Amino acid sequence: MSVEGLVTDGPLIVAAGVSVLAGLVSFLSPCVLPLVPGYVSYVTGIAGADLDAALGTDPSGRPVPSSGGVALATRPSRTKVRGRMLAGSLLFVAGFSAVFTLIAFATGGLGGFLFEHQATLQRVIGALVIVFGLGYLGVLPGLQREARVRWLPASGLAGAPLLGAVFGLGWIPCVGPTLGAVLGLAAVQGGAGRGAFLALAYCVGLGVPFVLFALGFRRLLGAFAAVRRHSVWVVRIGGVLLIAVGVALLFGFWDDLVIWIRGIFGVGTVVL
Repeated sequence: MSVEGLVTDGPLIVAAGVSVLAGLVSFLSPCVLPLVPGYVSYVTGIAGADLDAALGTDPSGRPVPSSGGVALATRPSRTKVRGRMLAGSLLFVAGFSAVFTLIAFATGGLGGFLFEHQATLQRVIGALVIVFGLGYLGVLPGLQREARVRWLPASGLAGAPLLGAVFGLGWIPCVGPTLGAVLGLAAVQGGAGRGAFLALAYCVGLGVPFVLFALGFRRLLGAFAAVRRHSVWVVRIGGVLLIAVGVALLFGFWDDLVIWIRGIFGVGTVVL
C-alpha cells in the first residue's frame, strides 16, 4: 500500500486515533508518569538542580540571583540547554519507537498472512483486547504490572536512543495492555505497513508528551503531580477505552464505527 493509501484508509485512520489515545494513556499511567522527570534528566545528562542553575530559575520557573550559585558568566545559554533537552528527549522517543514499530510491523505482517480469516481474527483480537482492558482496570490479577529497567546505558545524548530501546523492551509488562490493543489492531488491519503505521501513532501519543515535558521540565512538575493524584481516573478511562475497542471488534461494530465517523467528517474525505 502507498503512503497516500495509508493516510486515507478509513479503518486505519480510526485505528490510528485509538492508538494515539492508547499511547497517551500509557504516558499518564501510574507506572510511567512518575519516572518521566528521571528519564528526562538521564537522557539529557542534566539533573534537575543543575538545570535550575543553568537556566537561573527555581523549580517553579522563577528567576533566582546568581550569588551563591552558578555564576552568570559560566551558565550555558538557555538556547543550548533547551536544545540539549529537545535532542535527548527526541533520541529517547526514537529508541522506543523503533522497538514498538518493529514489533507491530511483524504483527501486521502476520495479520496479513491470516487475512482470509479476518472475521475470526477480528473476534479473537476483540476478546483479547477486552481482557487487556479488564486487566488494566485491575479486575483480572496479573495483567496490571509495573516494570523497571534493570540495565542502563551511559547517561547523556549518546545513550538516549539505547535507553529508549531498553525502555521499549523492558517496560512491555507495564504498557502491555495498551500496546497489546494496538498490536491487536495492527493484526486486524492486515499488513506490515499498516502495523508499523499504528505503532508510530502509538509512539506519538506516548512520545510527544515526553518531549513537551522535557521542554517545559520544571514548570510542568506541578501539573504532572496533579495528574498523579488523579491517576485512578487515567486507569479507568484507559480501561474503558480498551474494553470499548474490544467490544467493537468482537461483535462486529468496528466497521459501523468507521462508517459513522466517515458520515461525521463528510462522504469522500475518508476512503474505505
